[in-house]
Amino acid sequence: MTTFRELLGRRVLVSDGAMGTMLQAHDPSLDDFDGHDGCNEVLNVTRPDIVRGVHDAYFAVGVDCVETNTFGANLAALAEYAIADRVFELSVAGARLARESADGWSRGDGRPRFVLGSMGPGTK
Repeated sequence: MTTFRELLGRRVLVSDGAMGTMLQAHDPSLDDFDGHDGCNEVLNVTRPDIVRGVHDAYFAVGVDCVETNTFGANLAALAEYAIADRVFELSVAGARLARESADGWSRGDGRPRFVLGSMGPGTK
């Protein structure tokens, strides 16, 4: 399999766009957020279908890479929702969903797809 670095040496790799706005376009309910309104990372476990659908939508239009839905999966951001203890769980779930989507698309046509870990600074 061609590696990420090898491909970067040959051509521009295209990454996905905004994860948050794509998730919000699905109009998730407060139940989908498990009572943590606006905490997109919770959707990794409560609505993996939505998160996987966002990854699939980006791959369907030809991107090479998707970012994990983990921008706010850090202690400071999740502490605002009183769920800082779930950083690992939500991060692993987000990475797994992105990897599953990438692998599915790669198997389909043999073209490698990549996952980029997203780590945001939080809201402060």
